[in-house]
Order: sequence, then C-alpha cells, then structure tokens
Amino acid sequence: MHSLRRWSVRHAAALHSWYGWFSRLAPLAAPLLRRLGTARAEKLVLPVERGAKGLMFDCQMCGQCVLSSTGMACPMNCAKQMRNGPCGGVRADGNCEVKPEMRCVWVEATDGAKRIAPDHRAHPTPLLPAIDHRRRGRSTWVDVVEGRSAPVFQPPVGERVTPEAEQSQFERRCTSGERVVTVEIAPPDSADPQPLLARAEIFRGLVDAMNITDGAGGNCHMSSVAASAILATRGFEPVYQIACRDRNRIAIQGDLLGAAALGVRNVLCLTGDDVSRGDHPQARPVFDLDAVSLLHVARTMCDRGEYLSGRKLDKAPDLFVGATVNPFVPPYLDRIANLEKKVAAGARFIQTQFCFDLRAFDEFMREVRARGLHRRAHLIVGVGTLASAKALRWMANNVPGVAIPEEVLARIEAAPDQKAEAKAVCIETIRAVTAIEGVAGVHLMGHRNEQVLAQIIVESGLREPPAGADRASRPA
Repeated sequence: MHSLRRWSVRHAAALHSWYGWFSRLAPLAAPLLRRLGTARAEKLVLPVERGAKGLMFDCQMCGQCVLSSTGMACPMNCAKQMRNGPCGGVRADGNCEVKPEMRCVWVEATDGAKRIAPDHRAHPTPLLPAIDHRRRGRSTWVDVVEGRSAPVFQPPVGERVTPEAEQSQFERRCTSGERVVTVEIAPPDSADPQPLLARAEIFRGLVDAMNITDGAGGNCHMSSVAASAILATRGFEPVYQIACRDRNRIAIQGDLLGAAALGVRNVLCLTGDDVSRGDHPQARPVFDLDAVSLLHVARTMCDRGEYLSGRKLDKAPDLFVGATVNPFVPPYLDRIANLEKKVAAGARFIQTQFCFDLRAFDEFMREVRARGLHRRAHLIVGVGTLASAKALRWMANNVPGVAIPEEVLARIEAAPDQKAEAKAVCIETIRAVTAIEGVAGVHLMGHRNEQVLAQIIVESGLREPPAGADRASRPA
C-alpha cells in the first residue's frame, strides 16, 4: 500500500489536474443527486470512493479529504494525525518518529506539493481545522457534487493588540526589541513544589520566562499547568507548555481557562512526543488536535471570546501564545511553510529545537526574513549543553528532532575537559545566533543542568549577574 501511496505522490501534479477537472464537472451531477437524495447517493458512491482512494492514496476515509492540498498524501496516515505539517521529530532519513519503518507522511506531502507547485515554500497548504470525527467514513465526492468546499479554518481576525500595562512580562520583553532569554525547566516527580521552586530560583533575574515542560519525551511529571501556576504565585514568569498528545479539545480548552485563572499568561502550543519512548509506552495517545489547530483554539478563545464550539465565554483569557519550529530535520527548508502556517494561525513567539548546526540555521533564517516572518513573530533559538560528548550523542540518537553535526561531537570528544568544551560550544552558538538578523533571543535547555545554564547566560553576555547573587558563578 505504501508503494502505491508514493506513486501517487510522484504523480501528484497529474492527479491534482485530474481532481481540478473532476471538481469543475462534478456539480453538473447535482440535479441527479437531489433526485436520488444525499443519503442514497452516498450509499451508492461510498464503496467506489473507498476502494479507489484506499488503493491510490491509502486513504483513511476521514470524511474531510484534503488530498489536493497535501500533495496527494493522506495526512491521516500520520501516526500523530497531524493535518498541518510535520512534527519536530522526523528522523534524519525522513522516516516517521513513531513508525520508523514508514516514511513521514508530511515529507511525502511536501514532495507532492512541490511537484504540484515547484515554489511550494511560497504557497503553504491551507490551515486545516481539527478533524470532525462525526464525518469518519463519509463520502467527500458527494460534497464536491454538492459544491461544498474543503474544510479550512480562518486565522485570527486582525492583529492582537494588548495594552502594554496588561501584557505579560514575557510579552513586554519580546515587544520591546531587547534580547529575550528563556529557559526550560522540567516539573518535579513529586507532590512537593520545593524542588521546582529551588531550580527556578537559580534563574531569578537571569531570564525573562521559564518554560515548564508537559510530559516531555512521553514521561510523567507534575502537570505543566500546576507547575506553571506555582511559579506564577512566587513571582516567576512561566510559559505553560501544552501538548496535544494527552488531551482532547474539551480538556485542552478547560486547561487554558484554568491556566489563565491561576495567573499564567504565556502558552506554548505543542503536538507532543511519541508515548512509546516514555515511561508509559502502553498509554494511548490522543492527538485530537495538532499544534496549528491548537493555536487556532487558543486564539479563538482569546480573540473572539469563544470556545471552538462557538459557545461564548463569560470572560476571555488573555494569553501570549507561541509555537515551535525545527529547521534541523526533514523536510528542512520546506519547514518554512509549516512555520508560516503557525504564524498565520496566531503564534506570537516561536522557539526552536536545539541548534547545533549554524550553517543550516543561517540558511533557514534567510528564508524567514524573505517571508517577513521575523516581523510577525518573535523567533527564539534553542541552545543548550550536556556534560559530555557521550551524553550529546545519546541525545542525538534517542531524542526525536535533535540533530548534532558530527564535527561538533568530534570536537567535544577530543577535548581534555568535555564538559567545559560543550559549554564553550554553547556559548559560541549563542553569540553566533544572536548576531543573525531576525533572532529575538535564545531559549536554553539542558535536563537538570540549571547551574551550568545559569553560568552560560552570564558568561555569554546575555545577562549580568543579579546584584548580590553568586549563583551564576558557583561551580556546577
């Protein structure tokens, strides 16, 4: 079945032309369809449609077909059911993070889209809404005959404008034009908040915001929303990471309201890592939304004061909403289209995966500037370090989406003090990326490596040590 799907991608231009011809002529059959009745017509058409589309495209019959917009690759074959572009965990060979034996559906979709329109990066696919599960198994050919267009959601209405006095501290820093510094902190494996607060205290006065991870790597920790609220009550500036992997759209909207009610003002929208690599591989992933449709949900609640259902909120949340991008895995430069979709869907800030490949990132940023995306969202580059080349190599081989050039690993392996060399590489990376036009700042990552990250912030010149504090100069 996969070979036929790839045949369809290779012949996407011809199939797209055929579909255009079909969509123009099909409405001529509308009088016959009305005579038969929609239900009877669908009963006749559905077996033929299911067989043809299943054979040609490995179609999953979601009832909301978008093949003409996704390079003739059915996005419902994605293990995370992503309908708006690839996740950040695509393998270096272009295969799926979850099913390594299968080529990433969105790498195929990008290939097909480029065959239809060679300048694909300038024409990203439409913003596709979350799947309507009521339509599974329904005919879309009947929709074409009846003249119903493919589902596309509308981006936020106008530019979000929040008075400066009402903005979060993080949003004010981003809009000020000054260099932004954020750091990632994992919630504790404890009902006691003190370990979380102790780690956060290391960065007081050194960063503008602290990302609180949401089951990173598919592992269980204190909930991100609770940990974010704890930090907010202690005067820290949290960024609540919310992943689609574990919640459906009902739970996600409830959590967004709860976070806002507890004083959390910043949200990072993520699709989420594969559960099979975490400590609960037997868990069932949800993926009711993807990161783009989650952005749409968050901005609908904030900008329109509505749930996704259209029901009005008594009080809308006011959230500074962001997303991620990973330029370092396939389809590489073509990820600019996915980034553009996230910005169009309402992302106000963007954080990247670990950056170790400066050449690839510089090339990506040229595309960002060409599209003017750096003027529409604040781009914050992920950087970080671990204690040795062995640990970094393990991360590159086992953490989906992390790519580290061999020359970087070889340099650290050859050093007499690998920890110091890895730290030096991180500082050099910070200085290089912050000199690139369009970069708003850096986002530091390193699991339970807070002391070293604090030292890097000071030694790289990102921040001066807070008055009276010596934590950044303490040995790690």
